[in-house]
Amino acid sequence: DYDLTKAGRLIANFTLEDLSNWYVRLSRRRFWKGEYSQDKISAYQTLYTCLITIAKLASPIAPYYMEQIYRDLNTVTHKEEFDSVHLTEFPKAKDELIDATLEERMKTAQKITSMILALRKKMNLRVRQPLKKVMIPAVNSHTSELIESIKNIILTETNIKELEVLPEGDTTIIKKVKPDYKKLGPRLGKKMKNIANILESLSQEQIRKFEQNQLLQLNIDAEKVPIHIDEVEIITEDIPGWISATEAPYTVALDLSLTEDLIVEGYIRDLINRVQNIRKESGLEVTDKIRLIIHHHPILERAIQKNYDYICSETLAQELSLTKQLQNDMTEVDIANEFKTFIKVIRIDS
Repeated sequence: DYDLTKAGRLIANFTLEDLSNWYVRLSRRRFWKGEYSQDKISAYQTLYTCLITIAKLASPIAPYYMEQIYRDLNTVTHKEEFDSVHLTEFPKAKDELIDATLEERMKTAQKITSMILALRKKMNLRVRQPLKKVMIPAVNSHTSELIESIKNIILTETNIKELEVLPEGDTTIIKKVKPDYKKLGPRLGKKMKNIANILESLSQEQIRKFEQNQLLQLNIDAEKVPIHIDEVEIITEDIPGWISATEAPYTVALDLSLTEDLIVEGYIRDLINRVQNIRKESGLEVTDKIRLIIHHHPILERAIQKNYDYICSETLAQELSLTKQLQNDMTEVDIANEFKTFIKVIRIDS
């Protein structure tokens, strides 16, 4: 049962995708916003538990690095009596703590989020640019309830204002099935042409059931021929002003229209990102309060006035002012690849 490569990849995937790129990103506000509440304590304790368990799991693979991580954690907390990670008990799974429903929700949120972000990248729409709406057709009632339960996570992670779950049977998004000839051809041989015609003529209801069951049984010359969902490509007809993608059983359709308010909000989010970068490059702690000075720009002025409190809250700025005088120690920043301005960040001593 010893398989170092498989174990290493599973640990690496959990650390990078589930912990770093998902849990930590979702919990950023819990880590640095507000008082030292029970919610913040829970967020830190969950992260601590993950890191110290990873150190133990990966210690046979990366002994020195995991030793350093373990000591860095345990030296502070003294929660364990061991001097080395290699003296600890190897972790054992606790089946009673596994929540299959929660895991399904998070895996679905990750998949749909990934699909939407891929569409953004394809259309060169940066994530900081808010979008109006995404539509997701439900293949059954369970899928509908599942997506509704994670709606806020998807909207936050993809920076979209509205998510509409289309009910079963809705024909707003028209789907078609295209066979994967490389997968089906060698298996089906001479039957391939006939089966391709059948797949391409499936009704919307038949496609919905195909997605739901992940399997389609066809009767060809009195013989049952199974077609699996990963042996076909499900494509959607274009809707003017929208772009869509399908990864069974989910389809997402993204509204590409941009209103003036959405564009302005995109500028503000870019501005906040530039301020955060300057904070980091200046060596400021995440909890340090600042005074923020922004060089006057006609596009930004009204946007800043309208979003004054939001900017201050996100950057921990206790003071924010606009100036027409360019100062030598200001940093030039690009906003949305459309125009430039200058920013100065001053740490406020507490």
